[in-house]
Amino acid sequence: MVVVPHGGPHGVYDSAMYDSEAALLASQGYAVLRVNFRGSGGYGRQFQQSGWMQWGRAMQDDITDATKWAIAEGIAAPDRICISGWSYGGYAALMGAVREPSLYRCVVGGAGPYDLAKLYKWGNIRRSDYGLEYLAKVVGKDQKVLAERSPVGNAAAVKVPVLIVHGKLDARVDIAHARRMTKALRQAGVEVESHEYTNAGHGLMLDADKVDFYTRLLAFLAKHTQARTGAGARTADAQ
Repeated sequence: MVVVPHGGPHGVYDSAMYDSEAALLASQGYAVLRVNFRGSGGYGRQFQQSGWMQWGRAMQDDITDATKWAIAEGIAAPDRICISGWSYGGYAALMGAVREPSLYRCVVGGAGPYDLAKLYKWGNIRRSDYGLEYLAKVVGKDQKVLAERSPVGNAAAVKVPVLIVHGKLDARVDIAHARRMTKALRQAGVEVESHEYTNAGHGLMLDADKVDFYTRLLAFLAKHTQARTGAGARTADAQ
């Protein structure tokens, strides 16, 4: 199974409408789990506001709980699950590996803000009073808390392979996030692949870039969701 937390995150939500990425993954035999965690839209103002100040905490717990539900329901093999997302979803994917080091077999982060404190220094959200107010409202300004909830400062907690991708022209989330995350993971001894898209911003618009990314993604998932055998399988069953 592939867990795909959505971007945004506040006010954005996943629906049952057709989604090309979910369809691609399903065509390759993967179950796809998309979660409207706290902070998502579509469920009223109170639900959306319940995600404020909960990046890497209650919002992350909702993703974890949904993943464990899928395991309990027999939808997903407990030792063959990866998590992959873009923007906030990329952040949530990395934080999933930090918070739940044995739940996922691999992680994919695209255009993610991996150092929350740097949102006040990098990218275009900070360039308006509205943007600064938004950041203060949803992630806060406490430097200790921001560090605790940032994947870049917790790279040593990641125990599974990671794929990091980012557009060089990303104005929303500066590519420096990806470069620092990749460096931190390598310093921690984590297996990491990284790729930068020269003509991409906060997402992939060119067909060539999309083909390249999804080719990489499918190869990465196939490599790291293979059924374990022998001792590895027995260890997974015991968990």
